[in-house]
Amino acid sequence: MEVLKVNSITKKYLTKTVLNNLNLALTEGKIYGLLGPNASGKTTLLKLIAGLTQPTGGSFSVSGKQAGVATKNLVSYLPTINHLPRWMTVGNCLSYYQDFYRDFSPKQAEERMVAMGLQPKQKISSLSTGMLGRLKIVLAMSRQSKLYLLDEPFNGLDPISREKVLEMILDAANEDNAVVIATHIIKEIESIMDEVIFLHEGQVALMGNVENLRQTRNMSVEELYKEVYGDA
Repeated sequence: MEVLKVNSITKKYLTKTVLNNLNLALTEGKIYGLLGPNASGKTTLLKLIAGLTQPTGGSFSVSGKQAGVATKNLVSYLPTINHLPRWMTVGNCLSYYQDFYRDFSPKQAEERMVAMGLQPKQKISSLSTGMLGRLKIVLAMSRQSKLYLLDEPFNGLDPISREKVLEMILDAANEDNAVVIATHIIKEIESIMDEVIFLHEGQVALMGNVENLRQTRNMSVEELYKEVYGDA
């Protein structure tokens, strides 16, 4: 079943076109890698699907529901910026998410928090970039969503934390949802991706099953990235 359908989406900021008549269809039960150089439209696309910005043209639906309040409740979005109030503690954040999102699992979040080395009494203002990144991914992946949108989830994380994040993503992914990972760290996600989407100048330059692309192109996703974008 299609979990996301994007129909001719265009997004402009003044005279700059960030997404250009983009079409996309994602199905349940898959992990997608969303790849592209800076300014290719990755973050704008994720923010748009998460309901944080509106398209200039076109439309999209999540699990058959047209964009709106209903689709916001089906999407769990991990932004690159810190969206958590600095005065809060880690424990406060869990309570906040439980109050704000009906699909949030505090039990699951607590277990993942321990695995990530986070303490309930730690203040957001005292967390390092890496620790804050761990907390954000725990919160995002502890919702029971239809669609997970992860924007650069490995930013600021050490290799061990990256491995734990990969395990968390695999644990959350199932046949009833889809995960989209926008990242420039291709090697980290190549082993867990089912499909890859290459964005270029606001359009889908190439999309396909990772294993099929490896066989038909006889190259890794990282090598394919270099072929698609060259020196971009």
